[in-house]
Amino acid sequence: MRIYRLINLLSLDVVAGAVVCALFFARVFEVGVRPFGLIALGLTVWIIYTADHLRDARKIMGEASTERHRFHQVHYRKLIILTTVALFLDVIAIMFIKQQVLAWGVALSFVVFAYLLVQGSLKFLKELFIAILYTCGILLLSVPVSSVKFSPPYYLLVVQFLIAALANLLMFSWFDRELDQQDKRYSFVTKAGEATTRGIVWFLLLLLLALTLTQFITETLLMPSLIVGCMGLMLLMIFIYRESLAKKDYYRLLGDAVFLVPVIYLLLI
Repeated sequence: MRIYRLINLLSLDVVAGAVVCALFFARVFEVGVRPFGLIALGLTVWIIYTADHLRDARKIMGEASTERHRFHQVHYRKLIILTTVALFLDVIAIMFIKQQVLAWGVALSFVVFAYLLVQGSLKFLKELFIAILYTCGILLLSVPVSSVKFSPPYYLLVVQFLIAALANLLMFSWFDRELDQQDKRYSFVTKAGEATTRGIVWFLLLLLLALTLTQFITETLLMPSLIVGCMGLMLLMIFIYRESLAKKDYYRLLGDAVFLVPVIYLLLI
């Protein structure tokens, strides 16, 4: 558990989840993924998450309230060096990825840059933007080079995954609401309130399960949709038992592990 907690503090489980989900969609869209593409994706996700945590840790006056930000405060210089090295390796990996993926990646990077520029005035939409950007990043290795003819079930599967990502982020914000207020950090829940956020999380998770049921009834993309549906079901269980899982941040460990569920599809199909 100590080792896994360290992995979680370093966001390495998030990286693993991103790589697994990218391979999942590559299998769905019948695309072969180059190792350099996975390396670039993993490094990019880690750099973004670590840079965001380091920025928050830097802004907090005094000792941070959350274990994650305290960790980044204590190891700030070491993580800056590691982030710089990761950025250098990421640039090298990007040079070897497919041209179509690179073109879409450049376009997505401009969107990320634009988001960072307006982030200060749109703090209440932070979780939505991150969920969209995360989903686009996951799809980046497969959609631009896929020869599969897109149809409603494929779009529906992407929507299912987006909902799971958004619900996950809103749940984290809801759990961290008091600590965010102490450290003067903003999120959707600090702006909209606890009751509203809780209601939206319930709505999203139930909507995700309803979409999964729809895919099941129509028998289109059955296995992939069930996999994402299982992710939603796990998030729902985490939220139902949120009080007991809030102790020692178990909700965060389980919440990030949800994105490793698609590895089941990779092993079975």
